[in-house]
Amino acid sequence: MFLTGTILNVVAVLIGTLVGVLLGSRVSPRIQGTLTDGLGMFVLLLGVGLGLGVLTDPAARPGDDLAVLAAVVLGGAIGELLRIQDGLEALGGWFQRRLARDGETSRIAEAFITASLVFCVGPLTLLGSIENGLTGDTSLLAVKSMLDGLASVAFAAALGWGVALAAITVFVVQGAIAAAAFLLRDVLDERTILVLSAVGGILLIGVALRLLDARQVRVANFLPALVLAPIFARVADAIRTALGG
Repeated sequence: MFLTGTILNVVAVLIGTLVGVLLGSRVSPRIQGTLTDGLGMFVLLLGVGLGLGVLTDPAARPGDDLAVLAAVVLGGAIGELLRIQDGLEALGGWFQRRLARDGETSRIAEAFITASLVFCVGPLTLLGSIENGLTGDTSLLAVKSMLDGLASVAFAAALGWGVALAAITVFVVQGAIAAAAFLLRDVLDERTILVLSAVGGILLIGVALRLLDARQVRVANFLPALVLAPIFARVADAIRTALGG
């Protein structure tokens, strides 16, 4: 079943959130802040590693770095016009208004947005969902589930139980990728996944900056770059061919 790995991932996030919330209630705000900083630094490291792939991976071709840059810039502009970040924040706010107690200071929206981006941007999301969709193999998503489960413990301890809402995003995103894998089997080659991962790395850097309170990057507005990056990589090929490169 092509949703087996995704369901496993959802369960891991929910269990991790429960454990994190139980631990978080016994942890001081100072320690919670340190946990958030630790998560931010790790996410920054992960994002840099993914982003550098387009420069160092043998599968990369000349012009792929420019394709990623163009995708991020144009994708960010499109995201601003579509107000994607505002929409996600409104959704998080909707959950917050209905689930938080009156007068309670809540970080539900922040937890939902941050965890959703971290759990759904990265090579394991793409590779694992594609492999699960094409072959039924859940091994990659099993590894991702373990990582997300551990991350959700730390996120929930620092940000609260709103992290559990990211399970909805995980189900929708990974389920859609797995379902579409049959139709996209000729498009999602190694190089396509490489440029997608590079864009994902850049988005993760934005998430890290938010976690570290360095800059409140509107990360969700850059999501269209994930669609544009493979297209621009093919455009770079066409230009290089036309120039005889």
